Amino acid sequence: MSEEVPGAEAPLPCVRIGVVSISDRASSGVYEDKGLPALQDWLGRAVRNPIEWVPRLIADERPLIAQTLRELVDEARCDLVLTTGGTGPSPRDVTPEATLDVADKALPGFGEQMRQISLRFVPTAILSRQTAVVRGQALILNLPGQPKSIAETLEGLRDAEGRSVVPGIFAAVPYCIDLIGGPWIETHATVCAAFRPKTAKRPIAA
Repeated sequence: MSEEVPGAEAPLPCVRIGVVSISDRASSGVYEDKGLPALQDWLGRAVRNPIEWVPRLIADERPLIAQTLRELVDEARCDLVLTTGGTGPSPRDVTPEATLDVADKALPGFGEQMRQISLRFVPTAILSRQTAVVRGQALILNLPGQPKSIAETLEGLRDAEGRSVVPGIFAAVPYCIDLIGGPWIETHATVCAAFRPKTAKRPIAA
């Protein structure tokens, strides 16, 4: 058993991540949900910290979505919550509204970048309404419903040589969580290189 060295970097803390798939048909068993596996697969490859998952599969109901987000942040004490589904313009797509219902602060830049990424593929990306908010010391992100789009928006786009062409939104997530008082999160740079300014310092072990 290794001993901690005074003044050494602290071990990476466990991160509690809520993942929420929002779909009337998947939540009622009409078809298999693919949102939760897609979120957990990408985050499991990208995040170096130990992760404690708090998954939810729910219907497209605004009060239920808002209640679930409050529970994940206020009771389950999640540091990060990601939703998938319910961000289009149809009458049953109410995820952004429910997310804003629980917000202390809105962070529209996340949604803007997601649309920029998706517009590289389809012009209908302008119909997506993903957003992000802060509640307490947690970050809540709305993501698209398709597994391929989930990975693209989180990771960004690369050229044939593997160089970043369009940054993914997750590059900004660890520093955002720093700023709102959450745990220090590190990523595998081969999947998504997190950006922090030079002034950001990892906590030192006591």
